[in-house]
Amino acid sequence: MPEKIGLIAGKSNFPLIFAQSAQKQGFEVVAAAHRGETDPRLEQLVPSLHWVSVGQLSKIINFFKKAGVNKAVMAGGITKGRLFTHLRPDLRALKLLSRMKHVGDDGILRGVAAELESEGITIVSPAPYLTELLAPAGVLSRRRPTAAEMQDIGFGSEIAKEIGRLDIGQCVVVRRQAVLAVEAIDGTDATIRRGGLLAGEKAVVVKVSKPDQDLRFDVPAVGLETIEVMQEVKAAALALEASKTLMFDRAAMLQLADKCKIAVIGLAF
Repeated sequence: MPEKIGLIAGKSNFPLIFAQSAQKQGFEVVAAAHRGETDPRLEQLVPSLHWVSVGQLSKIINFFKKAGVNKAVMAGGITKGRLFTHLRPDLRALKLLSRMKHVGDDGILRGVAAELESEGITIVSPAPYLTELLAPAGVLSRRRPTAAEMQDIGFGSEIAKEIGRLDIGQCVVVRRQAVLAVEAIDGTDATIRRGGLLAGEKAVVVKVSKPDQDLRFDVPAVGLETIEVMQEVKAAALALEASKTLMFDRAAMLQLADKCKIAVIGLAF
């Protein structure tokens, strides 16, 4: 029998891509999907799926235990605004939240992981199942960043690492070594739009992992939509942390970047 891997599925294509990749490697994927977040197509890709509302922690644990899952990944985030408007916490989730001093991304995810692990379900990083999607180091686009853009990238990297250390976000938008936007609860795309509108054009986008990033969850990711939003605001360059950032639809993403003359570079820290 194939080894089972649990999938706690959030939004975007990430859960679908993970499910396809893991099954190609011979794993049986058992998915807990979130209503209003997870793409319904996931139901057609996996042999076993159960829908839950955001905050129904006990349902996820019970579903995995019944299915015989002892190892699981988290793939795809939850729209952060829903944590305030559509959260339906069960008793177990409420107890977890009551024990937390802060409800930043990492704190919540580590708390959820600890709850699952207390029931014999180990949370692991999805990255080993998706090594072909990790950004390599070096210039990835046809156009290289200019000297001025590289200055902004160096400056933005320091700022991005600092906001990551504070568990605020992973992305900043800069121009001429001025911070135009910092990622917060609205996410990367909204951050690019905010910063890009302030820049007028030629904004530089930097996305990195947090200094103490737990890659079991919340792996930094970009994709075709990232470049589409950058095109929308006439941004100039995108810098990613190599080996720690997932690139979805890489070929299409870089093709569009080349068409728009957007420079894309992987940074080795």
